[in-house]
Amino acid sequence: MIKHAFILGAGFGSRMRPLTETTPKPLIKLGGKALIDQVIEGLVSVGVEQIIVNVHYLADQLEAHLKNHAFKNIIISDERAELLDTGGGAFKALHHFNNEPFFIHNSDSVWIEHGTQPDGISQNLSAMVKEFEASQMDCLMLLANRHNSLGYSGKGDFLMDQHQLIKRRPKEIATDHVFAGVSINTTDLFANSPEGAFSLNLLWDKSIEQGRIKGIRHQGKWMHVGTKEALAEAEACLIKAQQTA
Repeated sequence: MIKHAFILGAGFGSRMRPLTETTPKPLIKLGGKALIDQVIEGLVSVGVEQIIVNVHYLADQLEAHLKNHAFKNIIISDERAELLDTGGGAFKALHHFNNEPFFIHNSDSVWIEHGTQPDGISQNLSAMVKEFEASQMDCLMLLANRHNSLGYSGKGDFLMDQHQLIKRRPKEIATDHVFAGVSINTTDLFANSPEGAFSLNLLWDKSIEQGRIKGIRHQGKWMHVGTKEALAEAEACLIKAQQTA
């Protein structure tokens, strides 16, 4: 069981303007529900007991929303004074995790699963929990198929071998595997981290060299809701999925 999670909620959501000019991106609604609420529900469904959320842009709104959330064990990691990027934000919150593995989850990473386990348990997050083994990896990434994703137009992020070890995609080729915004990590991944703001990519690259990052294939339709146009597409996709369920 993975008891802890860190949700990245501090960003500006610039590509989703004008929707994010007055509303932080985690509070943008998809299917009538705030993006971050969907993330929290998924994490709680697989046994997460404590969630840390970092805040910076329009922080008061997000903090007020989370204060009144049905799930009560949410801790705010305040980055109002300095935005710490993905790695720096997680590193600041590291002391909350008691040296135990924890999820890092983008606040806008949502998907339609092929099916759910009993009682609404997230199929993909549950598979990650079962697959993660701290003795063999410092990070397990959820990787979506770019051909079965919504709102994504890139060439993919990673190559994955038969042992699920990953490496960066060379610039000259395309790959099927797109980082879906969710990972399980050990605190060891953050050994010798720099101070201040830095990207998780810095830590991933070191761990890839050591053969300590693996991937797991996402099952279902991942939705990259990075723009208002992609949000509209995701809404239509949800409606269609509900009608055919």
